Amino acid sequence: MKGNTSRRDFIHRGLLATGGAILTANCISFRRDSLRASESIPDELEAALFDQGVASFDPTDSQVTIWTRYTTHRPLVSIAWQVAADPGFENVVRSGTATTDSARDYTVAVELKELEAGQKLYYRFVQLGDKTVSPMGETLTFPKNPDALSLAVCCCSNYPAGLFNAYRAIAESEADVVLHLGDYIYEYGAEQYGTNAHTSALNRMPNPSHELLSLTDYRTRYKQYRSDPDLKYVHQKKPFICVWDDHEIANNTYKDGAENHQPSEGDFETRKRAAIRAYSEYIPIRTADCDKIYRSLRIGDLVNLIMLDTRLIGRDKQLGYADYFDAQGHFDSASFQRDLFNPRRTMLGATQKEWLLDELHTDSARWQVLGNQVLMGKMLIPVKLLSRLHRLYKEGHKKGGVSDEARTSFLQLIEELAHIKMRIKSGDLSLTPEEIAGTEKVVPYNLDAWDGYPAEREELLKACSAKNLICLSGDSHNAWCNRLVTDSGMEVGKEFATTSISSPGMESLFNGGGEIRDFERAIRVLIDDLVYSNASKRGFLQVNFTHSRVDSAYVFVDTVFGKSYHTAVEKEMRYGA
Repeated sequence: MKGNTSRRDFIHRGLLATGGAILTANCISFRRDSLRASESIPDELEAALFDQGVASFDPTDSQVTIWTRYTTHRPLVSIAWQVAADPGFENVVRSGTATTDSARDYTVAVELKELEAGQKLYYRFVQLGDKTVSPMGETLTFPKNPDALSLAVCCCSNYPAGLFNAYRAIAESEADVVLHLGDYIYEYGAEQYGTNAHTSALNRMPNPSHELLSLTDYRTRYKQYRSDPDLKYVHQKKPFICVWDDHEIANNTYKDGAENHQPSEGDFETRKRAAIRAYSEYIPIRTADCDKIYRSLRIGDLVNLIMLDTRLIGRDKQLGYADYFDAQGHFDSASFQRDLFNPRRTMLGATQKEWLLDELHTDSARWQVLGNQVLMGKMLIPVKLLSRLHRLYKEGHKKGGVSDEARTSFLQLIEELAHIKMRIKSGDLSLTPEEIAGTEKVVPYNLDAWDGYPAEREELLKACSAKNLICLSGDSHNAWCNRLVTDSGMEVGKEFATTSISSPGMESLFNGGGEIRDFERAIRVLIDDLVYSNASKRGFLQVNFTHSRVDSAYVFVDTVFGKSYHTAVEKEMRYGA
């Protein structure tokens, strides 16, 4: 390999003088002066012991974080790293050595700063003593003022539920960056949520086999996920921008508890701390505080990407419909409405909300883009439909399917309600008050989403009245597009919500594609602000930004149960000019 002494020494001095590379919050050490030139790397290297591959995170126009993990049992291990402008590493622009140990599960994360804008970069890690080398990663810095930006938006990768074909499709897409909106791992054990008839044949039993509770448990699960060839490949090819959702800790997490944490499982705070520590080791966020994942990444004057924590740092406990039924089965609607619309009820917490409102008020980028875990649009369904939908979910989760009676009853009712709603829209004067009330008395179908925190959502949407707002959401395992509308009826933006990588959607609730299509048509009639839905396919969302418009495309893979797959774009939408 070629080296340039003057350039090498200049880079080395620059690192010492400017802090051109630093450790992220979860790194334990870094020596800037231990690797001075590309020729310090041996010519003969073995591709071994970097079993979780490489990854990069949080690119801007001047910095990016690179990551790897080394497989060893030594007390300490030094890992050399190089970043180059070419895949042959002839033009090395940064290099150094990091030291890691078991205290951080032998992971390494290096934040590179003061890089040139608009670069395609290549990076690798080397263990000099073992003469082993990682796969070569690819990453980037954004131009100072890009004309366009392409994001691949994804979430909800459940290892036992199926193969990560959608990750490979993202790796082979034209997207610049992957926006991962959470549920990167799932905490469940074997034979729990996600396990299906294909799990064993695909050799995708979760490791460990029990539900995650300890730091060792969470680390082991991350190692399993990051050993998956498709996930390794997409990390190797694309930089990621991430936030967590609930399953990185436990299902339906809030700030001091979770639906899937029981008293018999120990102290929740201890479990949460273990989960956050493992997350920070495997997904380094550009922050000095591993508890704080909300942040903004400004991409020229085109996009202000605002990554939120709608899950953990400030969220009040979710409401539950079951808590408002008395012993006789009567629903206390007044108490429910009072609690639901309580103006003090928060998903963000006071500190994050103040930061977000200031960010929206002061930033002047063409598009204000929220990276948001859960659905923001108003997904309100008739009260009459709620109990039957919840019965479907309950049967689906507990039994792996639903009875013909429950499914038929639900589909008949939703078709009936949709038909009445269409008659209302056409001005049919023959409708009875009972029929009209049956469609107009609505409630949120998912109290874990923004629908469960409507007062705070209204405050946020009003703050966006003079902005160009795009909300990118995940969590539901289904694809949606919603108009974002204030209570007064003013549309302030669009929400594009991605389906899952592998977690099941609503397909298990219905008998074949015909029933799914009937459900999708009916739900679009009943939910006023819903533009599009797909309730059965796995994949990702590609969103392309220019100064004049936003183009979105829902990209689906045809299977997660075999390695051979095809992709198809079902819906393309344009917002703006």
